[in-house]
Amino acid sequence: MSVKVRFAPSPTGKLHVGNVRTALVNWMFAKGQGGAFVLRIDDTDLARSTPEFEQGIEDDLSWLGLVWDERHNQSKRFDRYEEAAARLKASGRLYPAYETADELDRRRKVQLSRGLPPIYDRAALELTDDQKAAYEAEGRRPHWRFKLDGKRVAWEDLSRGHAEVDTASMSDPVLIREDGLFLYTLPSVVDDIDMGITHVIRGEDHVTNTGAQIEIFEALGGPVPSFAHMPLLVGADGQALSKRLGSLSISEMREQGYEPIAITSHLGRIGTSDPLEVGTSIDALGQSFSFSKMGRSPARYDTADLDRLNAQALHVMDYATAQPRLAALNCDLGEPVWNALRPNLQKFSDVVDLERIISGPVTPVVDDPAFAAAALDVLPATLEADAWSVWTAAVKARTGAKGKALFMPLRHILTGQEHGPDMATLVPLIGRERIEKRLGGETA
Repeated sequence: MSVKVRFAPSPTGKLHVGNVRTALVNWMFAKGQGGAFVLRIDDTDLARSTPEFEQGIEDDLSWLGLVWDERHNQSKRFDRYEEAAARLKASGRLYPAYETADELDRRRKVQLSRGLPPIYDRAALELTDDQKAAYEAEGRRPHWRFKLDGKRVAWEDLSRGHAEVDTASMSDPVLIREDGLFLYTLPSVVDDIDMGITHVIRGEDHVTNTGAQIEIFEALGGPVPSFAHMPLLVGADGQALSKRLGSLSISEMREQGYEPIAITSHLGRIGTSDPLEVGTSIDALGQSFSFSKMGRSPARYDTADLDRLNAQALHVMDYATAQPRLAALNCDLGEPVWNALRPNLQKFSDVVDLERIISGPVTPVVDDPAFAAAALDVLPATLEADAWSVWTAAVKARTGAKGKALFMPLRHILTGQEHGPDMATLVPLIGRERIEKRLGGETA
């Protein structure tokens, strides 16, 4: 069977790390199996969906490298949902209910006070045609509930192993609201059938929903896909990320300077047995993915890990990849400079400040003018690859300084900073003319 998965975001907000982890795992599983990845925009809520958010979803996925094989909009498929609803109504599986939200809330409270589970009591199934007509005359419009079989629904979950849900312990789910709006469940099942989705991969918070959805698949006569319910994301402190997802949107992370491969490596490997290292490519992540590597505990999302992976991605980035971005920042001094600076990058934009160490201007920090004068006096006439070791040996012989007392004053003078790239690499790149000026206390 050819694998086909889908990612179905709603264009009512920005994609955040929780959304993208779901998209990524779907994409990795499909690509690792030689299958297809479907982007399905869940825009049935026409009032809240916007073209701007829809475009943002596409931009974020494309930037991350999660290219889709098919793309659909649910807003263009209302006729199929109406057909499915009509079939379910005709078979008695979709029935009208007229209770208001307040009435349902009061009923739940009464059930709880009696020690009963707060599930819908199916009172609407007892309504006569006259009672329904009376409600309609009052101006009430029904919401439509799917009548569950009330059985144990079992499946072999790719992530959790054997899973069962007792639909007798659930309320009949509402599939269509009073205003005629289709809720997520029915369009999702209809689309999965029509589009040939073979695997539904999502968070473990959907496990209970799966029991009801399997019954809907069966009621519509469609093949039931395989399911995988992943452990959810938590923060480094073990607390749920749900309240913090707004600050973890992919567009904001892009603006903050994170690399796509760092984000996908992080989200694709946390909570698995794979080492938390940056992948060589998004395709390599897909080829190495397996649900057998995924643990059962919540996956910890730690920004410190992402920062480490981001730096790691930059430290191995070759010049050909970096060159267009360097040119855009007006700091392309060639491959030797890039190779010298990249081990010190945390974000790509750091290269601007680091490049300035070489090309200037740098305001030298001269703590001891006599030391600087002595260093200038023994500066080699030509700065070859071994210039730093030759020069520091000469300065040591002239001043008696050694260790930090030798190296740190020279770093302060030449770079104006406490830390930075390897001085042995920097010295030939800075050049004798700028070094002379900086040793003399000039900004150069």
